Amino acid sequence: MQQGYSNREASRIVGINLRTGKDGATAGIRRPPGSRSLRSEWRLRLPGASRYLREEDRIHIADRLREKVSIRTIAAELGRSPSTVSREIRRNGALWRGRQWTYRPHAAHRRAEERRPRPNTGKIGQHAELRDFIQDHLTLRWSPEQICQALRARFPDRPEMHVVHETIYQALYVQGRGELRRELTRALRTGRARRRPHRQSCKRQPRAIKDMVLISDRPAEAADRAVPGHWEGDLIIGKDGKSAIGTLVERTTRYVMLAHLPVDHSAGSTRDALVETVRTLPPHLRRSLTWDQGSEMASHQEFTLATDIPVYFCNPASPWQRGSNENTNGLLRQYFPKGTDLAAHTRERLDSVAAELNSRPRKTLGWETPAERLSKLLATTRQ
Repeated sequence: MQQGYSNREASRIVGINLRTGKDGATAGIRRPPGSRSLRSEWRLRLPGASRYLREEDRIHIADRLREKVSIRTIAAELGRSPSTVSREIRRNGALWRGRQWTYRPHAAHRRAEERRPRPNTGKIGQHAELRDFIQDHLTLRWSPEQICQALRARFPDRPEMHVVHETIYQALYVQGRGELRRELTRALRTGRARRRPHRQSCKRQPRAIKDMVLISDRPAEAADRAVPGHWEGDLIIGKDGKSAIGTLVERTTRYVMLAHLPVDHSAGSTRDALVETVRTLPPHLRRSLTWDQGSEMASHQEFTLATDIPVYFCNPASPWQRGSNENTNGLLRQYFPKGTDLAAHTRERLDSVAAELNSRPRKTLGWETPAERLSKLLATTRQ
């Protein structure tokens, strides 16, 4: 690295792990002047270096100001941005005897330390009505973004009742704020007590199903969601892979229907449950069904004969080809957590959950509910 190589390249040449190379860099290795990472490594070598100016930094600023050195020179010596040094002088300097602006490092450091805690209460904690509204709708399993849109629709002229969804997440997850009850995190779709980064989803192995028709042969009207009656389907599996619930989502309206599979999810059981579910639909809402390549749809031809609904299969490891259904399965896990016995739920319970999902406002529908959008389409069809 003293010869000008990057940390990654130097680690590869020496034959050590990249992390080990970084540890060596922070231990005192200097790069040639003008190297891209020289400033950051200089600051990392300082004991206790952080994003905040230390008292020693402020003393250096005061000394160099007395020597009439420019702010850009001082910033380069500290490894900081010139705007950081300029802002520090402006914020923490003071008038000397009411006439001359001066920078006193110890007083500036004390002033900055007193300002740092920021003990202000957040917006949700300041307004009881706002807090109660959010908590009530979290209990109904509304997402934070749905709640924010409902607040703007219900209180259009009251900006104190408007928040963004990140504010709700912060009130739930940031420790010490206490603006919302922590147990309400269980009402979120993930149910997690703390936030996690997104991970790459696991890819499923392709399965051979006789006489499959792939999604590439599906009618174009299904792809653009302009015509209702095209459905996406899948299963959510219960404890030990025994019980299951079939999920059907209409692509245009996001309307949800659930099929009861309390005993098993074999091809025959899945076929019978889906036939029973879709027979309640009017003919113009039975145009197609898109499924993944799961073995539970091995009897897709019998299903088509019984319902006149052709079945199209997604490509292997392509869950985004039935994205509405994947999203709905995530919502359903709030009601039917992973690792639980789905056979314990009755047909009435499934109907109740579907009705609750169909009455939630959806961003993709312009904050209408799936039930409202479906009713409009049905009314238009009757006319």
